[in-house]
Amino acid sequence: MLESITVKDLALIRHAQLELGEGLNILSGETGAGKSILIGSVNYCLGAKADKGMIREGADHALMELVFRVENEDTREAIRGMELPMEEDGRVIISRRITAKSSSIRVCGESVSASQVRALAALLIDVHGQHEHQSLLHSARHLELLDAGLPAAAEKELEELKKLYEEYRELRAKQERLALDEGKRERELSLAEYEINEIEAAGIKPGEEAELDERYRRMKKGRDAFDDLHRVQELLMEDGGGALEPIGRAVHELRSAASGDDTLSGCAEALSDAEGMIRDCLREVTDYLESSLFDPQSFEETETRLNEIRRLIARYGEDEESVLAYLEKRRAEAEELRDLDLTREKLEKSLKETKERLDKCCRSLHKQRVKAAESLEKEVMAVLTDLNFLKADFKVQLSEKAEPGPKGTDEAEFMISLNPGEKLRPLKDVASGGELSRIMLALKSVFAARDLIETMIFDEIDAGISGRTAWKVAEKMGELSKKHQLICITHLPQIAAMADTHFLIEKEAADGRTETEIRELSSEEQIEELARMLGGDSITEAVLANARQLKKDANKAV
Repeated sequence: MLESITVKDLALIRHAQLELGEGLNILSGETGAGKSILIGSVNYCLGAKADKGMIREGADHALMELVFRVENEDTREAIRGMELPMEEDGRVIISRRITAKSSSIRVCGESVSASQVRALAALLIDVHGQHEHQSLLHSARHLELLDAGLPAAAEKELEELKKLYEEYRELRAKQERLALDEGKRERELSLAEYEINEIEAAGIKPGEEAELDERYRRMKKGRDAFDDLHRVQELLMEDGGGALEPIGRAVHELRSAASGDDTLSGCAEALSDAEGMIRDCLREVTDYLESSLFDPQSFEETETRLNEIRRLIARYGEDEESVLAYLEKRRAEAEELRDLDLTREKLEKSLKETKERLDKCCRSLHKQRVKAAESLEKEVMAVLTDLNFLKADFKVQLSEKAEPGPKGTDEAEFMISLNPGEKLRPLKDVASGGELSRIMLALKSVFAARDLIETMIFDEIDAGISGRTAWKVAEKMGELSKKHQLICITHLPQIAAMADTHFLIEKEAADGRTETEIRELSSEEQIEELARMLGGDSITEAVLANARQLKKDANKAV
């Protein structure tokens, strides 16, 4: 659900924050108070094109933020599949910053593109009255929604269909790969045999790279120490120009000088001691080198083997297991290429059998979908009639593709006609915002249990309706709000009376400027707002009593 909407410095809104609740959230107010600005801020967060002229005068940027709490695990998994960030507690924070020169969108602090946030929005919210985010307008979803109404047993058939389609697709791809002339067959076979021989000759084993890598690292440390100590030995040794030879001469000369002057005896003794310590160190280094287990030949062999295995992994897989799996695959392919005619014959038989099973599954599901479509048409028509679409006609148009897909051969599209004699048209071609919102309300009422999108915004749903139709719309919204979070901007008291949470949008003058203020109404303030919607500027006791009765009737209705 959408937990909060925050808007800063957008048009007339200096700062507004709405803490939304579950169920039906109503926003009401005088015409021109800023309701369209609020919907605009939501659409900006959902990827609508930025309008720099909407930045509040005197501000250097406008900022909008939506905070969603995602509880459905399927929706969470879909967001993860998009590789978009999400807070640990399941919250998704979408923010939009608009400046005079640029615009940026962030999800949980990470920059994203408008197309990414639009895909994310399709999982989280429907904004009815703005075509971009109305998921039910996209015919790609219609088959999915139709299938949600199939009998429980059909779920297994849908899974079986997916498996059969994948099997069929793989067999077709294999058939295309094996459509070779003799020259190409020989080249493919030659390459396969070369790769088989190369991998077999290496004789690699699972886990060998990790074992060799550990040994190599250990031996490399030993080699590095071995090389360092050799250099120490060379620098210290007496023969060959090492440090000990000149130090020995220096000790001899200093002792000679000290024999004639006692004041030098201490220095001579110190240098003599240093020579002894260096000789002891040299002996220890020499002993270590003579007893060292480091074997240069073994190190070279290990390094060569490790490089060979890594070369094969880089060429044929991700690890030894995948290289060996590739080997088995190439062995099978080589065998097929050696007797291509027999391979093609077997493949053709398998393809025919799989296609027959796939077609049978498609036909079975098509029959069930036809029945489900008839049932859905009746359900939607009943709700449309309730919403005062007395002459409307709704159909699920099922068409069959020549080739099956992962969902079979069926394509579905919801079609509607609002007036007698008017031909059925796709939902997306319905022009009127008010009519479209009511149609969406009808469909959502039917699909409430099937749809994972938790939050819906209805704008203009009350356009051109009053009286009995208004009350019917209000009742339907009350019913739908039991399973979904609804946010509705309305001028109709019948709809507003259904509110679980009610916000008032109004314009205020402050410091010589006009600002839009949004605040949540208390229970008594809701009655006063209903009275205003019922009676205009003149709010009498009779109008207040009328408002209280309307709220009471709304509470009974839901």
